[in-house]
Amino acid sequence: MGVLWDLEPATAAKHRLYQRYLDAWWPILLQASNGYIRPRVTLLDAFAGPGRYKGGEDGSPVFILRRLLHHSAVDRMGLSRERVRLIFIEKDRARYEHLLTELTGQFGPLDDLPVRVEVHRGEAGRDSEMLLTRSKAWGHPILGIFDSWGSVQTPLDLMTRIARNKSSEVITTFGPNWFNRREELNADILDMVFGGRAHWTPADDEQRPDERWRVWTRTYREALHRAGFGYQLQFKLVPRTGQDLYLVFGTGSPKGLEAMKDAMWKVDDSDGMSFRDPRTRGAVPLGQLDLFQGTGCTDPELVELITQRLTLGQASVEEIGRWLLTETSRWKASHALGAVKEMRQEGALVVLSAGKLTSKSLVSLR
Repeated sequence: MGVLWDLEPATAAKHRLYQRYLDAWWPILLQASNGYIRPRVTLLDAFAGPGRYKGGEDGSPVFILRRLLHHSAVDRMGLSRERVRLIFIEKDRARYEHLLTELTGQFGPLDDLPVRVEVHRGEAGRDSEMLLTRSKAWGHPILGIFDSWGSVQTPLDLMTRIARNKSSEVITTFGPNWFNRREELNADILDMVFGGRAHWTPADDEQRPDERWRVWTRTYREALHRAGFGYQLQFKLVPRTGQDLYLVFGTGSPKGLEAMKDAMWKVDDSDGMSFRDPRTRGAVPLGQLDLFQGTGCTDPELVELITQRLTLGQASVEEIGRWLLTETSRWKASHALGAVKEMRQEGALVVLSAGKLTSKSLVSLR
């Protein structure tokens, strides 16, 4: 691969997700809350790339910086070089140099910007922790984007340290061919990423091609849980054309989950992009990011997930909503009530509580 390469459909879809998520993330962390202003916020893009694609599309460092500087709430976010730091890491020398040229060409001298931008040539797994330390990021919110496309080689020890920072989050991607070429990776690297051989060898035993992504993303989600992230999402991003992409998101806050899921639902799905939940195996129409689609029919993935939850026992609608938020890839608590109403009409479940169906109503499978 050269300095620049074509923008894959899955990458373009992922970038739209990141943009929407960051549009919410920046003001949440930078605007004053009850008089409190966070002293420092750091974004780490550990596999930054050259900043540009062959077709002229922006790379992640460019759109991250542009959307921050031109955010609709920028006047209320108190940007300063001491408070806001962006760290971009790129291993390849030619791409690193291209990224520097791209950023300075579009934004001018980096030292003159209202936020601190650091561009480093280095390896994500080896250098991220050191660069965060040098930037005085520890003890303050961090968003770590570990978007390698190829091998996943970020130490779990680093994820653990990020998890200990209040309001910190991570996004890790698995490339489209990772699960098929996993055997090419060094077992010692997998130990480093997953926290030891006992944690990943069961996943390596899975031979069914359709199941490998589910098992491996679940295994990584469990690793993030052990690292200290109270909430984790795993999902497959399915573009209309091209190969799928797999993401795992870790956060310590339900607000972080809600912000990520809001971003999913706001992404333009005109190209047929969709998100798939590893808990489901049924057919889900591409691009079906709206609950009812004007047909009166609840998304079959949502029905399947609620059915799975109720096989564990009866639950209130509120409990189902909480489970959807914390355990499923894109569904939110607000989706529970409408889906339960429709499932009751279809005879799929029964309401055990008397009176009007509300969030407090108890339901079970028929």
